[in-house]
Amino acid sequence: MSEALRRKAEQVSQLIQELAVEVEKGIPVIVEGKKDEIALRKLAVRGSIICVKNCRRNLADFAYEIQEKGYKEVILLMDFDRRGREWTKKLNEYLEYAKIKSNLRFWRMLYGLVGRELKDVEGLPTYMVNLQKRIGNS
Repeated sequence: MSEALRRKAEQVSQLIQELAVEVEKGIPVIVEGKKDEIALRKLAVRGSIICVKNCRRNLADFAYEIQEKGYKEVILLMDFDRRGREWTKKLNEYLEYAKIKSNLRFWRMLYGLVGRELKDVEGLPTYMVNLQKRIGNS
């Protein structure tokens, strides 16, 4: 069991490091809210993190704003709950229509690794701490 937990912790850490590298290259990551942004900053993700809820517009208008800023590619990292899955799908469609590439790799990988245990991005730092504790206790 502890080997499986250790492997999961390594995979999640590796994925977050890869995300940080992509964001530092100038590809913005789009999250739902400010708490998600704070969580990514705690996990050493630097660069442009854009919150959907801050724009106070519908997702189609948000996609248009992203297009206006001149982005050719974005990373979508919505929450793992029902609304997050719906927003990911819708926003991906709107961005595709605006000719902006949506990178869903990080969302899909994280969802596959922690989606049943974690419902939102803001919980990632605490999840990682608790996972390390579980590894240490086993």
